Amino acid sequence: MNFNIIRAARAILNVTNLEESRRFYVDALGFVETTSDHDHIYLRGLEEHCHHSLVLQKADEPSVEAISYKVQSDSDLDRLSVFFSEKGMQTKWLEKGTQKAMGRALRVQDISGLPLEFYAEMETVDRLLQRYDLYKGARVQRIDHFNCAVEDVEMAYHFYIDELGFACSEYTTSDDEQIWAAWLHRKPTVHDVAFMNGVGPRLHHIGFWLSDPMSIINTCDVLASMRYGASIERGPGRHGLSNAFFLYLRDPDGHRIELYNGDYLTSDPDFKPIRWDLDDPMRQTLWGHAAPDCWFNEASVVLDIHTGQEIETKEPKLEKKKPTIIN
Repeated sequence: MNFNIIRAARAILNVTNLEESRRFYVDALGFVETTSDHDHIYLRGLEEHCHHSLVLQKADEPSVEAISYKVQSDSDLDRLSVFFSEKGMQTKWLEKGTQKAMGRALRVQDISGLPLEFYAEMETVDRLLQRYDLYKGARVQRIDHFNCAVEDVEMAYHFYIDELGFACSEYTTSDDEQIWAAWLHRKPTVHDVAFMNGVGPRLHHIGFWLSDPMSIINTCDVLASMRYGASIERGPGRHGLSNAFFLYLRDPDGHRIELYNGDYLTSDPDFKPIRWDLDDPMRQTLWGHAAPDCWFNEASVVLDIHTGQEIETKEPKLEKKKPTIIN
């Protein structure tokens, strides 16, 4: 591997009403609004020193423009550009200054069709971790991971591990050992990205880290008091996979957010990936309650990095005899 991808770092979501989105993300969930303009809101968690980890961008229809990874240095971007070009994957450069608070960035459609972005430089801001007087809502700390529905999980798995240098923490297989879902990481936790067997490419959710489980409980109370109870899609609960305490929410445009706490370190070089059987009910929710159908069937569409048009989705290659749950 000739490049150093550090972690999942930011996402750009297209939303139809910035004021409604601000009320949900800032007033209810407690994201920090770093800045905004007529067409954008730039958000971060209380722990984050980078300018933003989530961009809400005004558009006619909800969609996902990019999911982004931070790399170690600017030279990693050049090496990634060469790598993707050699694979026949057309890249797109965004020069420094074309995006708010950003250095140059490289975009590419990955092997599944997901719109990836890589960058090394972003302006820094004051970290608000110990500004407890500003804590509200979910008390969001930082971005944690992306979860993506793809038509061929094994293809995505091998590309990210063999070509991009990710490692696997946990995975789900059927009796014939086909991979139905996989959790892959660059930072030393359970995942930076997860792939699930489904209609894709689509972004299923963005996971944000919270400091403790009670922050999730507090979120439910705040959402209910602000008449956002219907936005709670699944949870609170605990995943078997990853051990994380979770809550899934839908924002005003239907984008799915996971509030997440309680996974574990994967930094030891002798760590072995954990295998789950597709038939094990505890893999999805340790306590046994099922997810609603919409959790399996609905996800955010993604855009072509060159045309800005919606990427056509395809049915999964594996026949879905039963739901595959992934956190």
